[in-house]
Amino acid sequence: MDYFAFQWHITDECDQRCKHCYIFSNGHPKLVEMSWDRLVAVLANVERMAERMRRTPYLYITGGDPILHSRFWDFLELVHSHGIPFTLMGNPFHLTDEVCRRMKSLGCRKYQLSLDGLRETHDRFRKPGSFDATLRAIETVRKSGMHCAIMSTISSTNIDEIPQLIDVIVEHQADIFAFGRYCPTSEDRAHQETWHVEPERYRQFLEECWAKFEQYKDSETTFNLKDHLWTLFLYEKGLFKIPEGLDEDTIYDGCNCGNCHFTISAEGRLMACRRFESYVGTVDEELYDVFHGSKMEQYRQHERFEKCRNCELLRFCRGCPAVAYGYTKNFYASDPQCWKEVNSNS
Repeated sequence: MDYFAFQWHITDECDQRCKHCYIFSNGHPKLVEMSWDRLVAVLANVERMAERMRRTPYLYITGGDPILHSRFWDFLELVHSHGIPFTLMGNPFHLTDEVCRRMKSLGCRKYQLSLDGLRETHDRFRKPGSFDATLRAIETVRKSGMHCAIMSTISSTNIDEIPQLIDVIVEHQADIFAFGRYCPTSEDRAHQETWHVEPERYRQFLEECWAKFEQYKDSETTFNLKDHLWTLFLYEKGLFKIPEGLDEDTIYDGCNCGNCHFTISAEGRLMACRRFESYVGTVDEELYDVFHGSKMEQYRQHERFEKCRNCELLRFCRGCPAVAYGYTKNFYASDPQCWKEVNSNS
């Protein structure tokens, strides 16, 4: 099925103040909750866009913690009544058997939680007690019939712990595990240097994770290769081959920015990607028009990538432009963890 994904932040309210959170990167902002009338209007806008594009909308409903929205259950009822598939991404603290059964009954396919290292490291990032609460929540989510996904954010502070964390996640039978990389914000320069991972260390890390994935390939856990540098890794190992006879001007894989994704903030801003400053419009405009407008078009100009345009994997990888932007303020700059030597001057 041809999906168009919407990462929809319905509230900024949250039980945690994570060190790498975008919402709280400016200190203590005024927390926003999207009003009921706006939720209804935006959902109609989403459906109009999807219909015009002949694609199926898929919602990733998040926050903050979406369950803290004052009309959370009303919103799930509304989404369910329209038959739109969705995933919830939030915290473990309010997940009881009853809550999860109700989420499942309203059509939630998957609940995503975060683990950013082993107990001490994770709780330092998130909140004391969060690690154990998350492990308990995995079983609660799965008992309801929903899938439970675990997501990690990788930086130098936790990279050495992730292989062991994979053991823990598999032991607790999470359905899905994936990770993305720490992405600096403009207000987060203090962390950029200390949290940076050198390219060769990152490649070694992928090798360590790949060994774990192979070890657990028959387990209950599916490993989602979310980071696009996996494509480069597998290409070098001979496990990914560029198909013959493809259109040389077509983008087949890699970053979905400008392709099949929108982020909607609680205050109603539209972004090409939540991970960097990519404002393209507001939900008061027609989403279809914004998606096909000039502000979004800049994220589809793949020939502008300074390093990737000279790489044979341009149409399949491109690393993470959001991470590149976090380091350089340039969406088209070289991915700071890409280890491939490419002549970027031509």
